[in-house]
Amino acid sequence: MTVAKSGAEKEMVRLPAEWEPHKATHLAWPATWRDWPGKFNAARWAFVEFARHIAEVEMVRLAVNDERDEKTARRMLSDAHVNMDNLLFHRFPLDRGWMRDISPCFVYDARGRRRCVRFRFNGWAKYDNHKRDARWASEIATALRLPNVEASHAGNAVILEGGALDCNGRGALLTTEECLLDQQCQTRNPGLTKKDYEACFRKYLGITQVIWLNKGICGDDTHGHVDDICRFVAPDTVVCCYEQNARAHNYAALAENMERLQGARLESGQRIKYVPLPMPAPLHFRGVLLPASYANFYILNGIVVVPTFNDSNDREALGILAEVFPKRRVIGIHAVDLVWGFGTLHCLSHEEPA
Repeated sequence: MTVAKSGAEKEMVRLPAEWEPHKATHLAWPATWRDWPGKFNAARWAFVEFARHIAEVEMVRLAVNDERDEKTARRMLSDAHVNMDNLLFHRFPLDRGWMRDISPCFVYDARGRRRCVRFRFNGWAKYDNHKRDARWASEIATALRLPNVEASHAGNAVILEGGALDCNGRGALLTTEECLLDQQCQTRNPGLTKKDYEACFRKYLGITQVIWLNKGICGDDTHGHVDDICRFVAPDTVVCCYEQNARAHNYAALAENMERLQGARLESGQRIKYVPLPMPAPLHFRGVLLPASYANFYILNGIVVVPTFNDSNDREALGILAEVFPKRRVIGIHAVDLVWGFGTLHCLSHEEPA
């Protein structure tokens, strides 16, 4: 955990929290059947249900690969009675379209004006088909007519995905060592240290404190994204996933993350409040353990949408999140089919702040 020495740096730019007002949510129409082999159509209908709830409360900017995909999307969305008046279509060819990870970070400058910070995207240091996705951050910044800067450190562009970060809007940020520091597996930025990342986050995102957790959950092909394990729900409060069964795959890693939070303090010196959030039972498909997690919820204007998994813990997770978001409606969305693509609601979406 690091606290910046200069208050002036903090005031230059600010990364807002997800619960702050949105102008829109950015989504990409599922167009790659290889992400959901055997479940592509089911995943699309689950996506439509997700979009339906978003369009009830805010604008949706939906990226589509081409005219054909737009026609399909319009038909399916209309069939599900999605509020089409709240949809804006943006034609741009993408590889996979997981908006959380390929979008720029939207920040505010000292005068409250929006700008985009672009990190490089390299397919989670795992997949070759990422070059079109890598162009999205610049594409959307241009379309929105927002200033756009590429984050770099020591003269090199920094590779990073949005799902690797979660912030409280007041200078604190959560991330994991597994995702950003592993030098053997899915290495994003060889040689970068904690201090290097912290300096980059301070410069481009206004982050004055980084809280480093250890590992993500098993089955997460991003290798440790924090948005599957721990999320800010208020400036001083996080929800953090845990396993009750000591023999569960994720028990030790999640327990260590919880221990780190117990000793963590905010920049003010206040201890971070943490609310335990259960994990669903292990979910498999075709012999593959999937990254099912209630922490992959998405906060919108007036509602919170939460992935559910036909699990006995669904109700408990929804109840916990309803308590920590008392002024928002909490809605569960069936995500068993979506998670076969190794991500759910938060991974699919990105907020555009007001």
